[in-house]
Amino acid sequence: MACGLPEKAVKEIVARALAEDIGPGDATTLATVDPGARCRAEIVAKAAGVIAGLPVAELTFRALDPGISFERVAGDGRRVEPGAVLARLAGSSRAVLTAERTALNFLQRMSGIATLTAQYVAAVQGTKARIADTRKTAPGLRLLDKCAVRVGGGLNHRIGLFDGILVKDNHIRAAGGLAQAVARARKSAHHLLKVEVEAQSIAQVEQALAAGAEVIMLDNLALEDVRKAVALIAGRAKTEASGGVNLDNVRALADCGVDYISVGALTHSAPALDISLETSPE
Repeated sequence: MACGLPEKAVKEIVARALAEDIGPGDATTLATVDPGARCRAEIVAKAAGVIAGLPVAELTFRALDPGISFERVAGDGRRVEPGAVLARLAGSSRAVLTAERTALNFLQRMSGIATLTAQYVAAVQGTKARIADTRKTAPGLRLLDKCAVRVGGGLNHRIGLFDGILVKDNHIRAAGGLAQAVARARKSAHHLLKVEVEAQSIAQVEQALAAGAEVIMLDNLALEDVRKAVALIAGRAKTEASGGVNLDNVRALADCGVDYISVGALTHSAPALDISLETSPE
């Protein structure tokens, strides 16, 4: 399965998406296509990019026709040019036509995320900075969105609220101060759960260090302050730059010496890669 995702979890996502689209039945296909009709089809890239999500597309078609033939021509992670054939399939015409849009929606979204992630990764090449995603994903599609980031060469910051502690400004206010929030987080965390703190000033960076934060997020700091913070931290904690990151400024942030750069745009603003399905009678 893509990115080592549990097949059961992906099948559940696929089932919900198909149910949303089909409802009580595909009115057009049921009216125009004979039940026994069969077809061949090719999935073709219409734009250059990095492909992600072919295993998900395959599961989508198989959900409606378990016996469908699906040949992946281009594997996930492969960079393709317009006109490249990504997969060939053959099976029930009704199943192919009914699953087409849902399968392409998964494939186009995931490939768009992988393509944008690869652009960010290329932009910081030669630095130590690693590109990471955020939790700004489409509700219900987080596993697939984050899988696509990994296919594009990025890292997953955390999957959800359960697998990492990130003390942000609202937590700090609720706890009565940064030191208090970090102390409570460190007391609660088990030995494999790191404590990260969002710092919005050099003063907060100093407080986070004193409190024992293991990762310090430099949130929306000017480049000069990012450099100061990295020098101040001096390896005593991992550093992450975040906030307002784009392809125009990501290299400058990386050159400041941070360990990670988190980019919400990877999953909330990636344009879908243009991909089509072309059928012919079998």
